[in-house]
Amino acid sequence: METLLHQVGLPSPPLAERAFPRIRSSSNLVHHTHLLHVLRSSKRRAARLQAQGRGFGVSVSDRKARPEDDDGVYRSDEGDDEIPQVVFDRMIRRVLFSVGAPMASGIGVLYLESFLKKSQLWEAPGWLPLLTILLSFGTSALGIAYGTLSTSWDPNKEGSLLGWEQAQKNWPELWKDDEDESK
Repeated sequence: METLLHQVGLPSPPLAERAFPRIRSSSNLVHHTHLLHVLRSSKRRAARLQAQGRGFGVSVSDRKARPEDDDGVYRSDEGDDEIPQVVFDRMIRRVLFSVGAPMASGIGVLYLESFLKKSQLWEAPGWLPLLTILLSFGTSALGIAYGTLSTSWDPNKEGSLLGWEQAQKNWPELWKDDEDESK
């Protein structure tokens, strides 16, 4: 609270009010009402205040050292490869399929087990639904990575249906950048 009051420019409350916060005096109420009024009216000031955590954004020294366009915005050409829209759309389709298919089949198997149990046709053991959930959702989680890696990263080449060849080709390519940076 003291930090907030200091940022707004108000003095901190007297020592007695800080020591006994449950005592509501008229000055304390007026002080808090004034604080709320100041906070509500300082939207412009709050919009100007922008905090960037360490490691996020570009520091002032980096801005001066890097070339800028004539509009004053730094644009990097040194390894910030953009994914072509065709490849991005392909990745999204593959990820949706590789995540959605195992999840839908797992939910279907759970409904089937529930139906069989309710109609008293088969009493499934208690661990079988748990195993079904673990396998289906685990496979779905792996589907995100596989959907991305199994996509052909060449905009002119579609790739195969399952994408195993592309995954084998893209996996070393993915780690090649890390190896180059560590050297």
